[in-house]
Amino acid sequence: MRLETERLVLRSWEERDRLLLATVLGDDEGRRFYPKALTTEEASAQFDSILKLQAEHGFCFGAAELKAEGSFVGMVGLGMIGEPLRSALRGNPPVEIGWQLHRSVWGQGLAPEAAKAWLAWGFANLPLDEIVAFTFEGNLPSQRVMQKLGMTRYPADDFLHPGLPEGHPLRPHVLYRIARPRQ
Repeated sequence: MRLETERLVLRSWEERDRLLLATVLGDDEGRRFYPKALTTEEASAQFDSILKLQAEHGFCFGAAELKAEGSFVGMVGLGMIGEPLRSALRGNPPVEIGWQLHRSVWGQGLAPEAAKAWLAWGFANLPLDEIVAFTFEGNLPSQRVMQKLGMTRYPADDFLHPGLPEGHPLRPHVLYRIARPRQ
């Protein structure tokens, strides 16, 4: 898997990315809208899971690197939504789009640039009527990316994340949708 945008290469994972991904997933500021930053060991285990999903489905949240420097900046892509989360979402959508970028590149428009390429690929190659994105209700930067992608939030779709315990401050989530473009 390889996609290119004006400034990015979006590609499949390689073993050389394992520790680089740990720097993104282990950053407290970058993970402020997640239950916690991951340890190197936890990030390595997530990397192994990503490799498995990549082999199983042919796509996943892939590696993102700056085209000019070849430097790793995070992950962007499409992912299968597993249970029990999928059942918590109205309509049981199967695929989400998401991103986690290193904070050194925040505010440069890389997330929407990469996500647009992934959305185009997803609608061209997968039998999907829509793709969704979701985040903690207080994660306004990610919601701005979703809006830049042309995604729409329907407040009736908001949900409590089933992977977080009752009362957890990050449990309230918003859901955005984008439909397959009409030909």
